[in-house]
Amino acid sequence: MKVVDMHCDTIYEIYERRKKGQKINFKENDLHINLEKMEKGDYLLQNFALYTHLEKEQRPLEYAMRLMDVFYEEMEANAERIGVVRNWQDIERNRKEGRLSAMVTIEEGGVCQGELAYLRDFYRMGVRMMTLTWNFPNELGYPNRILTEDGRPPLCVADTEHGLTEKGIDFVQEMERLGMIPDISHLNDAGIWDVFRYTKKPFVASHSNARALAGHPRNLTDEMIRTLAERGGVAGINFCASFLRDQEEGAEPIHSRCRDMVAHMKHMKQVGGIGCIGLGSDFDGIRSIVEMGDCSGIQMLANEMEREGFTVGEIEAVFHGNVLRLYRELL
Repeated sequence: MKVVDMHCDTIYEIYERRKKGQKINFKENDLHINLEKMEKGDYLLQNFALYTHLEKEQRPLEYAMRLMDVFYEEMEANAERIGVVRNWQDIERNRKEGRLSAMVTIEEGGVCQGELAYLRDFYRMGVRMMTLTWNFPNELGYPNRILTEDGRPPLCVADTEHGLTEKGIDFVQEMERLGMIPDISHLNDAGIWDVFRYTKKPFVASHSNARALAGHPRNLTDEMIRTLAERGGVAGINFCASFLRDQEEGAEPIHSRCRDMVAHMKHMKQVGGIGCIGLGSDFDGIRSIVEMGDCSGIQMLANEMEREGFTVGEIEAVFHGNVLRLYRELL
């Protein structure tokens, strides 16, 4: 079953390990994702996020550019087996040539520093999807609130008050004009509804699950899922254990099980239909113990879907068809 995955943090991990002096590359590594594991897992396309931590990086734009350099360096080194995609035709060309496809995305709109010129420059460099925030407020909008008190574990609560800033509205409209897909994962509730309000085309929640099954506000409410489906958008199932199950007896879940992923798919299908579901593993950005091991074992998830009553056509839709339909329309 061909795989299209809307989100991973592999480029960030490669870069950060190199900073520590490790010799690591994309072809072979011990991460969730590398070239050989993708081929074994029957991948068609992987989105590679340029993730930037605003509180750690004093120059976020420069940091994102260094990640961009790592992405292109690795893609060029393996060009005979994987090709960068900027439009739908590139995906088709790579498939016909027997190559995997790679799309570069941004996780943290703050790297643009509120400058539309930087957004356009990232588009020129190949970025085709961007989250408006990560876990910190920026020039565009706000994440859901993270509260800490009395030494207890951080508590994340939904923020229904603070919508997109005026600059954020400008950004989503310019992204829509360019053909860069807005990604509402990590955005707060009020901001998500503003994206619906100020755009017309489909967009994604690249790595978000159903809040009805796991209450973390990084997940989508049923109303969000339904409205995203009506717009023609797609939500990618996130493999992080905390977004699959609620805390158990005060302990944070650490095991990411395929049956929990399928439970979210079943719920989303019931709420928004099969057409709104995709994959957004968050591989190399999560610390969960993943049942399938890494991306080479992702067909285990297809097998679990089949056991739980999904048809072959529905599995194909979730594994690649729904996201490819969106890319065909928007890229």
